[in-house]
Amino acid sequence: MTAAGLNRGRFGDAPPAPALDAIVRIRLLSLGVAFVIGTQGIMAQTNQSEATQWLTAASATPEFKVSKSRRAWERTRKEIRAQLWELLGRLPARPKQPAVQTILRQDHGDFLLEKFRFDNGAGASVPGYLFLPKRTEKKLPALLYCHWHGGQYDNGKEELLRADHTPAAPGPTLAKRGYVVLGIDACGFGERHGKGPGGPEEKRGAAEMTASKFNLWVGRTLWGMILRDDLMALDYLLSRPEVDAKRVGVTGISMGATRSWWLMALDERIKAGVAVACLTRYQDLILTEGLKYHGIYYFVPGMLNHFDTEAVVALIAPRPILFLTGDQDSGSPVAGIRKIEAKVCPVYRLYDHEELFQSRIYAGVGHVYLPDMWQRMLDWFDDNLKAK
Repeated sequence: MTAAGLNRGRFGDAPPAPALDAIVRIRLLSLGVAFVIGTQGIMAQTNQSEATQWLTAASATPEFKVSKSRRAWERTRKEIRAQLWELLGRLPARPKQPAVQTILRQDHGDFLLEKFRFDNGAGASVPGYLFLPKRTEKKLPALLYCHWHGGQYDNGKEELLRADHTPAAPGPTLAKRGYVVLGIDACGFGERHGKGPGGPEEKRGAAEMTASKFNLWVGRTLWGMILRDDLMALDYLLSRPEVDAKRVGVTGISMGATRSWWLMALDERIKAGVAVACLTRYQDLILTEGLKYHGIYYFVPGMLNHFDTEAVVALIAPRPILFLTGDQDSGSPVAGIRKIEAKVCPVYRLYDHEELFQSRIYAGVGHVYLPDMWQRMLDWFDDNLKAK
């Protein structure tokens, strides 16, 4: 419809053309002014991302400040570790040593493979594999291997036997190099798939969500329970007569990486670690709209009211830890990794061991385990466990 027709429909006969032009110009101008004013108001509210607005409106996370002396840091470390345990929730006490049932024992030439299980005291039976190099006169270094997530709920500890997303099968490879290797099924994975509080018909992500809901209702976190199972596995590993308790490490990719550095932060019996493809600073994950890249299993309520990832990783000092991450890994924003490095390096400096904290970022690499990463992992443990 023309401007004249529009005007006639509202006001009767159309005015002469010059008058019409003036009216239209005035109306358009007034609309334009209103639009500009309105847009400015909207822009003032939306020049930040929604994620930024949510994070800004939340309680600010206290800055992690590095202590000026080793003695002061060691006091702070106790406080942070105690706070972590509190945030993980009311976890059932672990027995001094889990009652383990060995199900089978197989000779694979270069190593022995045992399958075992233990009752975690929280309603679940936890199965696992133990790889033993053929006996020597000396006690051996050992590794707790933490499997990944990847939505592959059927796999779990089977990751140790295959080279699906690692350059080689971790269990046999590491056992042949002289390491005792142990790995278990995390809650909801492998033989524990379909054995959560939702019953056998509930599986995959739905089962993981139900397990998380259950644990929140009884005052604890699913992440805390996953770590508790890992620590029971560590208790068993350290109890083995073949293992040198002073030379035990931990490693894994993705969820297994995160389990690795959390476990090192919580338990100083673990002497070295390698975490591949998962070093996540949580505020940076929020700012990059990346919460969708991590499952519900590892979210700890209230954590950002106290500190971010750098405080957790700093608890590992001065033990050797190596992080290997791709710069295209959406679940581990590089800006966050750099902030972690900037805070953790000075903590290692308090012990004069900056070289024992290493973080390598691979350009153009996503959420994968490269052959170069694999070799660096092997070398790291040889240098920091076997050589001692």
